[in-house]
Amino acid sequence: MKKDHQVNEESKNKQLETFRARDYEHSMTTNQGLKISEDEHSLKAGTRGPTLMEDFHFREKMTHFDHERIPERVVHARGFAAHGEFEVYESMKKYTKAGFLQEPGTKTPVFTRFSSVAGSKGSAETVRDARGFAVKFYTQEGNYDLVGNNIPVFFIQDAIKFPDLIHAVKPEPHNEMPQAASAHDTFWDFVANNQESAHMVMWQMSDRAIPRSFRMMEGFGVHTYRFVNDQGEAHFVKFHWKPKLGAHSLVWDEAQKINGKDPDFHRRDLWESIENGNFVEFELGVQLLEEKDEFKFDFDILDPTKLWPEEDIPVKIIGKMTLNRNVDNVFAEMEQVAFHPGSVVPGIDFSNDPLLQGRLFSYTDTQLIRLGGPNFHELPINRPVCPFHNNQRDGYGRQTINVGQTHYHNNSLSNNKPDTAPEEDGGYVHYQEKVEGRKVQARSDSFKDHFSQARLFWNSMSDAEKEHIIAAFSFEIGKVNDMNVRKQAVDMFANVDMNMATQVADAVGVEAPTDVTQSSESKSSPALSQENTAKVPDTRTVAVLIADQFDDEALEPFLKASLDAGMTVNIVSEKFGKLTGKNGATVDVDETLLTVHSVLYDALYVVGGQAKQQQKFDADVADFVNEAYMHFKPIGSAPAAEGLMEKTKVKPGPGILMDLKVSGEGEQWVEAVAHHRFWDRNIYA
Repeated sequence: MKKDHQVNEESKNKQLETFRARDYEHSMTTNQGLKISEDEHSLKAGTRGPTLMEDFHFREKMTHFDHERIPERVVHARGFAAHGEFEVYESMKKYTKAGFLQEPGTKTPVFTRFSSVAGSKGSAETVRDARGFAVKFYTQEGNYDLVGNNIPVFFIQDAIKFPDLIHAVKPEPHNEMPQAASAHDTFWDFVANNQESAHMVMWQMSDRAIPRSFRMMEGFGVHTYRFVNDQGEAHFVKFHWKPKLGAHSLVWDEAQKINGKDPDFHRRDLWESIENGNFVEFELGVQLLEEKDEFKFDFDILDPTKLWPEEDIPVKIIGKMTLNRNVDNVFAEMEQVAFHPGSVVPGIDFSNDPLLQGRLFSYTDTQLIRLGGPNFHELPINRPVCPFHNNQRDGYGRQTINVGQTHYHNNSLSNNKPDTAPEEDGGYVHYQEKVEGRKVQARSDSFKDHFSQARLFWNSMSDAEKEHIIAAFSFEIGKVNDMNVRKQAVDMFANVDMNMATQVADAVGVEAPTDVTQSSESKSSPALSQENTAKVPDTRTVAVLIADQFDDEALEPFLKASLDAGMTVNIVSEKFGKLTGKNGATVDVDETLLTVHSVLYDALYVVGGQAKQQQKFDADVADFVNEAYMHFKPIGSAPAAEGLMEKTKVKPGPGILMDLKVSGEGEQWVEAVAHHRFWDRNIYA
């Protein structure tokens, strides 16, 4: 036996030597050693057809990726969630037979989870990243999951590339750095060599990637889906969540500092808003397109790296989601919730978007490893509110105790129960789309334009937003060590805008592009700029910087104007306790200059007063105010604080309300806070 074993080992070694001699180790193979001829495209029925289950390489690659993290999510590990309800504004019966969208006023329970994508469960929250925006509707026809992001497009066009993207953006494997950041070599190497990512990267470098809060960011279904009505008629549809508070963002320097001051900033904001009764509201909008118009545009509507401009295909607002209850147990609810884009109800169907087709496989596969087996649907947070019956049995974590001897379909022992339901009784029937084509690993030629919509996005930005994008590129690419990768990335984005790329090239120390043709796209979409979003004062946070013997007459009308406008006001002083004004009014201190920081507030109001350590108080207040000033925030000051304000860098200008007499200028203060940022402020003067 020992001799036979030695012979077998020698035979294996000789085979390995032969393979190496043929350079076999540099050829891509499956885990079984089969050489792979294609790793860019999943197997489809025609270039624009659905992905086929026959594609064993895609399934092996995606399965391995789905199982790479134990026990946290591979992506979207860091997040927070809340319960609520969705109410329909108007009937969608014309477009879909989905029961929860039929009657105006119908309310459906929901559970919504927001998340960052790249970081681990313990990462900070205000990193530059896309944000997940997943909503589970507990409808009477079963659970419907709308699993999206806060950006309407994605990096890649085909799901087979998703493991590559995430491997590139995650910490580099040789040193496990950096955490929750895309500013490193492998990410930008991926971008430069997979140029379908251009449009998404423009969003990633914009202010959209550093939202002010979960409550102030848009949500998108990303993919093209179908609505199907009770007559079997279909419309293509894209989903939008519009925040009632508008879409607002942080300043990059501010976002970085918040990560240190409060790494739980976004979850704390969501939790405290709901606890304080400031319920979170998003309106649901849909873009609808008749099937006959599928090829009407200069982009492919199935391409997940493309959006549908709202000016061409308007967003129809059809309902509102209100998040009004926090979770009782973070692990049991938020961590164990399992979303899946394949969780649909009659009237909602899929398109042949190749990224969506892959997700329909991947999500179930992921939950199997993350939640320990096939019964994750029985966890309380995932259970439908309607009854569910089938012949699935056993497995890890089984909670249902099934009775009876049959668990197979087509039986006589149990009168064939449970049995299938016909369409007229609510049985789900897939939309009968005609599909023709050879089995190919390819994408449609209509997917090949990677820069027109990236240019459209650039054209749509305000001057301030463009400055922020250039700064973001300069920071991110400046963190890349390989100069060749830096150069490739800069050259790539010259296709979007040559002036932008030239400025970035100068900042990161590479030659400006010369042999690149800028996209000729001239259109813009005002809906893409946050300058055009809703601007309201509701729930804005204001720090009042104050000490003993403060000016009562200045504080009281300010508090009334701010609270009446729905703002959240914190009294911030040198120490906790009670402060007394010149006329005897008292206030309780909420925070101290040590426990909070200006980056945690939207606006400041300086009152001043007599502190025990006056010199230190004045210096701390000056630092507090100076930072808010550099972050373009609204700042007000009481007349009695004139001397204190003279010790700051603040100059009269946009968003600066000196000697504020709120009793007569309350409206002006409220408007300033609602405006959020004053980009035309010359902070370097």
